[in-house]
Amino acid sequence: MKWQGRRKSSNVDDRRGMSGPGRSRGGINPLLLGPLIRLLFSKTGLIIVGIFLVFSFATGNNPLSLIGNLFFGSSGQAVSSAPYQGTEEENELADFSATILASTEDVWNQLLPDYRDPTLVLFTNSVASACGSASSATGPFYCPGDEKLYLDLSFFYEMEKQLNAPGDFAQAYVIAHEVGHHIQKITGISDKVQRLRGQLSKTEYNKYSVRLELQADFLAGVWAHHSQQMTQMMETGDLEEALNAANAIGDDRLQRQSSGRVVPDSFTHGTSEQRMRWFKKGFETGDLSQGDTFSANPL
Repeated sequence: MKWQGRRKSSNVDDRRGMSGPGRSRGGINPLLLGPLIRLLFSKTGLIIVGIFLVFSFATGNNPLSLIGNLFFGSSGQAVSSAPYQGTEEENELADFSATILASTEDVWNQLLPDYRDPTLVLFTNSVASACGSASSATGPFYCPGDEKLYLDLSFFYEMEKQLNAPGDFAQAYVIAHEVGHHIQKITGISDKVQRLRGQLSKTEYNKYSVRLELQADFLAGVWAHHSQQMTQMMETGDLEEALNAANAIGDDRLQRQSSGRVVPDSFTHGTSEQRMRWFKKGFETGDLSQGDTFSANPL
């Protein structure tokens, strides 16, 4: 892909390097611990504590909480303002992801008059979202509760090494697929499917989940179609990279690799063939009216 030098989205929340969900980077510097203790028990320190006590009684706040927030931040840890220092390769992946997100913004703002941009959250190991806490093992996901995409960049390494799905356009497909779920959220489709969860058996609900995921694949293809018309970012072999990635994460293939058997009733994302076909349909047509996976028969 010819992505370098293009616009990067400003809707990126970079939480890489944080120690856990909702926590601040870093901790208290041990070199400062001694001086801090001496300050607290000095005459000046006692005056400061007294001021905090008077203020806390006047406002009704917990004095210990106020002191803790002063020195440690609201999480109870000392806040470090030092930016996360990723490897050169990881930082390039972060720039790439921000560039692809910008491309989705350009396309969908043109195609959908009421489109609102989602936020991409980059994280390491684990993250907290409106949908709950998640680890890297969850893989990339979209949370409709806060309209954010969550991505641990290590997933791209797993795609290459474990799933045998390398390539920058394969990575772009992953981001575009999650943006597809955002489109389903703002158009009300995902909410309709979610309301069925308590009304259907697990097997029946899985069928709707498959149709939701295949539509997100189709929408990723629509993005690729219009992005190519607008920017000509794609190069020879890029389409094949995306199709290979769609093939690698089909339910049937993943089940066969993990257990040696395939259980169609447990499918939640679709077969490899279905995922490739719906992405390719979106790419070839670029026509949103062609993506009604909920009415398609056969799927």
